[in-house]
Parts: sequence; structure tokens; C-alpha cells
Amino acid sequence: MSVEQATAQKSAPEPLTTEQITKETAKKYGTCTVIAAWLAVFCLFGYRSSFSIMQSSLMEGMSWTSTQASLGYCFMMTFYAITAYFSGDLIDKKGTRPAYTIGAICCFLGFFLTSFIPEGASWSFPVYLVTYGIFAGVGTGMLWVSSTISCRKWYVGTEYGTKWGLAFMGAPMAQLLLTIVVSPILKSAGWSAGMKVLSVIMAVMLLIAATVAKPMPDKVGAQPFGLDSLPKKKADAAKPAHVWTVGEAFKTRALWCDIFAFMFAVMGEFLIWSQIVRYFTVDLGWTQPSLLGMPLANVIYMVIGLAGIFTMPLTGKASDALVKRMGVERPARRMMLVISPLFGIAGVLLALSGNLPVVIVGMVLLAVYWGIEPGGAAGYAGTVFGGASLGKIWGLATLIIMGIGPSFGTFMGAFLFDTFQSYVPALYFGIGAYVVSTISALLLPGKVESK
Repeated sequence: MSVEQATAQKSAPEPLTTEQITKETAKKYGTCTVIAAWLAVFCLFGYRSSFSIMQSSLMEGMSWTSTQASLGYCFMMTFYAITAYFSGDLIDKKGTRPAYTIGAICCFLGFFLTSFIPEGASWSFPVYLVTYGIFAGVGTGMLWVSSTISCRKWYVGTEYGTKWGLAFMGAPMAQLLLTIVVSPILKSAGWSAGMKVLSVIMAVMLLIAATVAKPMPDKVGAQPFGLDSLPKKKADAAKPAHVWTVGEAFKTRALWCDIFAFMFAVMGEFLIWSQIVRYFTVDLGWTQPSLLGMPLANVIYMVIGLAGIFTMPLTGKASDALVKRMGVERPARRMMLVISPLFGIAGVLLALSGNLPVVIVGMVLLAVYWGIEPGGAAGYAGTVFGGASLGKIWGLATLIIMGIGPSFGTFMGAFLFDTFQSYVPALYFGIGAYVVSTISALLLPGKVESK
């Protein structure tokens, strides 16, 4: 070896270690991760909530049935699920910044290109399936795994629920604010103008998220916050954490029960989210103008978002308090997953009453369900499989969950309406999905051994 080579080798930077990032910098990175996740969740659920608001206008303008309009949403969720699988591996390797950047481009195109589809053209429907289904699906697919897993990698134990609750507040904020923004546009200019406005909102917010995003803790030599709240056996203190492979993870009852609990929960959830405004309009006849000139049905739908602003952080704190009380994270996350769909069942039953004050209470209960289930499922998986390969494992799990649950739930909601000309059978189908989710959560193991 030459003198120059030896000198260059000595001066080359050493790999990052746990000592190369200060606690202050780690805290800043964790905070930025939560902020970026908030923006990503806002855009993801902005796509979901805006569909329910625009569906009637879209059906009227295009002369489509409820099933046809909902098929675009189903296509979006299918491509969302496929993309989520690949995004998990991308996050493990490169972090969330490239995922948010791709999301910004595709989410913009999903709304923007769809907005130019002419009403009445014979080729409008297949083009709608491509623009709204594929572009929006790929864009939103980059957002869910990246936001949940980045928060889980930075926060564990008694820290995770609270921080994820803050990040997940982006979801109800989207449902509330975008309903206020889109409703008057739909009334005055139609669905096409609404989609153009939404396309700009998506692009701007996700580009900000990509700018704010920081690397994962294992890439900068940091430890996740809340690690000291996790109990460790003295005999295992010196052992390195087990790194799960995807194949090994998918041989466990823990992962499959977690998948089924979340999949059936979102099956009922997406059925309700995508069709509830139409239920209020068609079955209950709540079409009269209300707050800010919006139809009463839209205002009642906004209650979920308004309540969610408070339930997201509160349920997060409640889950962390349960972890602290029980002293072990996994059984606490399991218990929350059992409780969550019960709130969903109660919320739908109250919605079926048709009594306005009772329905409003039901929307609040649905917001409580919403605050627990998504983060709880990812949180439980994190307690079992750790952080190193959690992106890949949860990415593949999300492919299964979101490839089946939301699409099938949305389709069944529209199909049952077209069959019975009422959304009541669809809501009962949603209750059944929540029941299966509860049973699956009860089967989640409290202890998992790696082979």
C-alpha cells in the first residue's frame, strides 16, 4: 500500500455510530419526522375523505352509477397497496424523503389529470380508472407505510402512541378542512374545479414533507425515544436485538392476526367513509343547506374530522398510559386493538338510528375508532419485529391489508346500494367487518418467540 493510499484511508470518514449524533439533534430529527408524517397523513386522508364529498357531483356529471364511481376509488386502493409494499423496502434503505417526493408528483397527477376528463365521453370511465386509480394509488401508496413506520422507528414504548397521535391528527384535519374548501367549489364550479384545487394542495404539502423529512435513527446512529420504558431481562441485556426476515415474520400468528384485525377494520371503515355522505343524503334525506351553505350531510361528515382532532392525540396518550400501567407494550397494544372496532360497531349502530343528535354521537365514536386502529396495528407489529426490517415486513403486510380491505369494503358499499337502493345493508356489512376485526385482535398473542 502506498503512502498516499494509507493517508487517504486514515482520513476517510468512519461509519456512523451511536455516538455521532447528539441528543438535541436526535430530538430535532424525531420532531421533523412527526411533522413530515402529519403532512403525509393529511394528503393521504385528503384523498380518501374528498372522494365521499365529490362522489355525488362526479356521478351526476358523468352519469355513472355508484358502483362505477367507486371503482376508481377501488383501483386507487389496489395500486396503493401494491406501492405500499415497495415503499417499505425503500424506507428501510433510503428513508422517507424519496417516498414523499414520489408521492407529491403522483398525488398531483391523480387529481390534475382526472380533472380534465370530459363529461359524457365514451372513453371517460376507463381513463378515470387510469388517472385516478393508478396515479393516485401510487402517490398515496408512498405515504402510509412511510408515515407510520418512520414514527415507529423514532418512538417506541410509552412514547409511540402520543407521537403517532400527533402525526395522525393530519387525517381528521384533512377531512375537516378539505370538506370546507371543496364543498363550495363543488356547488359553484363542479367536481373538475375541486380536483384542480386539491391537486395543488397535495403537491405543495408533500414537497414540504419531503423537505422536512429526516433519516431513520438506525441510519444516523441514534436510539429510538422511549427505549428506556421497555423492560429488559438481565439475561438478555447483552444479546443483540433479533433482526427478523420477512419470511420468518410471515410464519408467525402475531403478524397474520394483526393483518386480519386491521384488514377487516379498514374494510368496514372504508365502506363507511366512502358511502356515509350518500347514506345521509339518500336514506335520511339530509340535503338541506346548513353550515356555510353546505348540505347537512356534509356537515355531519365533518363531525368525524372535528372530533378526530381531539381523539387522535387523546387515544395516543391513552394507549401510552396503558403501556405504562401494564409495564409491557405488546399486551397493551393488543388490548387497544380489541377495543378499537367496538367503537366502530357502536358508531355505525348509532348512525343507523337516523336521529340527528344520536348520529352525531356515532360520528364521534367513529373518530375514536379511527384514532386507535391504524397506529395500533403498526404499533403492535413494531413490538414484535423491531425496527431494522419493520418497513419491509409492514410494507408486505400493508399490501395484503390495503389490497383487500379498503377496495372490497368500498365496492361492497356501492354494490349493496345498487342492489337494494339503500345504504342500510352496506352499513350492516361494515358492522360485520368490525366484528371479525375484534375476533382477530383477541387472537393476537402476547408473547412471540423468534426461531
